[in-house]
Amino acid sequence: MKRLILTLATAALCLAPSTASAEWILTPFIGASFAAGSDVDDEEFDDLIDGSKMTYGGTLTWVGGGVFGFEVDFGYSPEFFEGDDDDVDFIDSSNYSSLMANVVLSAPQGAFRPYGSAGVGLLNTSIDDVDDIFDVDRNALGVNAGAGVMAFFTDRVGIRGDVRYFRQMSESDEDDEVDFDLGAFSFWRGTVGVSFRF
Repeated sequence: MKRLILTLATAALCLAPSTASAEWILTPFIGASFAAGSDVDDEEFDDLIDGSKMTYGGTLTWVGGGVFGFEVDFGYSPEFFEGDDDDVDFIDSSNYSSLMANVVLSAPQGAFRPYGSAGVGLLNTSIDDVDDIFDVDRNALGVNAGAGVMAFFTDRVGIRGDVRYFRQMSESDEDDEVDFDLGAFSFWRGTVGVSFRF
């Protein structure tokens, strides 16, 4: 997985034009994860991931003078695997976190900059029950793709809105080779944040 992320980062930097107008954009964000889904045939599990859950994190983006760029995106959602009802809750704590390395394709530099991005990275899911009988702390390869827009009011400060789709990957056990398939767990994430350009 580290090789995949390093290869993606290297490719993005090689494709991006070398220019003095290159810039970094840091965006702390807040939003919601929603429309989570799973191929697991379990009604109780579906109830736990149903609805929207608060998410926050940050994105560090490098863009050149052209259309190509690169970003690292981190997101965290507490209480992700906990239901929204008032029934007895057997889960003590739960969360997911994501760390993605993405290639960015955007409009040329300007005050208004729509973009799309896609890449791979790490999805971590953590669930602790109240009796410490059923605890999960799992890292898995994941993919994400999304689009959004950055709008700058000054040379340094603006806002960013973003919607993206995440999907867990799973390793195929059909042969001895390393093959990855789309996994059972997926969700959407919508965020808004303040962007700082430097």
